[in-house]
Amino acid sequence: MTAIDDDELRALLPSLRRFALWLARDATEADDLVQASLERALSRWSTRRGDASLKAWLFSILHRQFLDQKRRAGRWRRVLAVFGSEPGAAPSAEETFVARSSLEAFDALATDHRAVLLLVVVEGLEYREAAQALGVPVGTVMSRLSRARAAYRKLTGDEPGGARLRRIG
Repeated sequence: MTAIDDDELRALLPSLRRFALWLARDATEADDLVQASLERALSRWSTRRGDASLKAWLFSILHRQFLDQKRRAGRWRRVLAVFGSEPGAAPSAEETFVARSSLEAFDALATDHRAVLLLVVVEGLEYREAAQALGVPVGTVMSRLSRARAAYRKLTGDEPGGARLRRIG
């Protein structure tokens, strides 16, 4: 069991929020997700293995919290459908904000692809740490990363071997 290091946790907050924001696609939901993840981590601090990466452990908790929230939301949608109510469908300001094509392409990727790209490319986790955070084997992280990069290139039109400008005359 290791002692809680406030400074180390505070240093990871921007990374956790960025990851949550891209998973949830809503700033308020992302903040709630980070808070719930930190509460869970602090309440289960004694179960943390000392040799494991704190960053990977927190990303793992956050990812599981996100998946749990999505499952719960699906159940509530089915309950509301039974009673004839429809949940609010108005798009949030966060959803309409994405203006640049690269962000739109990233946003269009599957959740698994976004998660692995964020952890490996943006947050700089090693494949092993990303695998631990997502709860999948290292080989799965590598194949998802390859497929995510290919899908992103296709969405942005940046395919290798694609049309190139050439000088004439």
